[in-house]
Amino acid sequence: MLRHDVTPEEAGARVDVLVARLSGASRSLVGEAVRDGLVRVNGEIVKGSRTLEEREVVEYDLPMHPPLAAEPEHIDVPILYEDDDIVVVDKPAGMVTHPARGAVHGTLVNALLAHTGNLPGNALRPGLVHRLDRDTSGLLVVAKNDETLRRLGKAMMARRISREYLGLVHGVPEHPRGRIEGPIGRDPHNRLKYAIIAAGKPAVTNYELHEVFPKHAELIFHLETGRTHQIRVHAAAMGHPIVNDPLYGRDEPRFGLRGQALHAWRLRLRHPRTREDLVFETPPPPAYLRAKELLR
Repeated sequence: MLRHDVTPEEAGARVDVLVARLSGASRSLVGEAVRDGLVRVNGEIVKGSRTLEEREVVEYDLPMHPPLAAEPEHIDVPILYEDDDIVVVDKPAGMVTHPARGAVHGTLVNALLAHTGNLPGNALRPGLVHRLDRDTSGLLVVAKNDETLRRLGKAMMARRISREYLGLVHGVPEHPRGRIEGPIGRDPHNRLKYAIIAAGKPAVTNYELHEVFPKHAELIFHLETGRTHQIRVHAAAMGHPIVNDPLYGRDEPRFGLRGQALHAWRLRLRHPRTREDLVFETPPPPAYLRAKELLR
């Protein structure tokens, strides 16, 4: 077992948070070690939520998992545009963007590796400049070489890549346009969710009313930042959760959707090499359109 003496700066931290920080392992892997009795404080088996005091001794022995790597898989994915530098795809709802524990195969990255032969950057997220939730459909731009990945990454950080989404929500917002600001971080009560919390990262979502139904509305969302689940968290926070959102609203089988009614429909960027302004649009998938008809 590895041993660590708790410093004054670390006092008050949860043991699972500290072990994850010390080891570089994921919280889920540390949680597995805690449940197996492989994390101890002062020689005693503890819960992951145990808070630490200065000079206590933490011992841990984390199970080793084989490293994940994205492998090419021949999966058809709609491609709207491609050249030597970028590829713009229309990700289907239900497809995970990149491999992770529990979703190693069938991802967008697997498909693109088979299509392009090679992608730059992180072994699990090669070529990715941004991501979409599994059940959110729509547009993604992917870099095909290192220089493009670097330039697009800088453009994304500088907010020079514009992303707009269509979403069906419960209720009709009072104002036809609005701006939602609220820092987003892990929900302290549910590790699967995100929430607006003081310690979260800054997040800004703009919206405008696109169409009104008797008890619902379709909104256009424009992201200024790109936090995980951002639109879903902000929509729920303003009292208008996305239709059929199992995490931030409720399951609604009558719509026949795989998940939340959210679609990345418009993408604007300047080509990283030619400097040409590019605009891409793709209509929502049939399941989204059928749900929209039901709302009418």
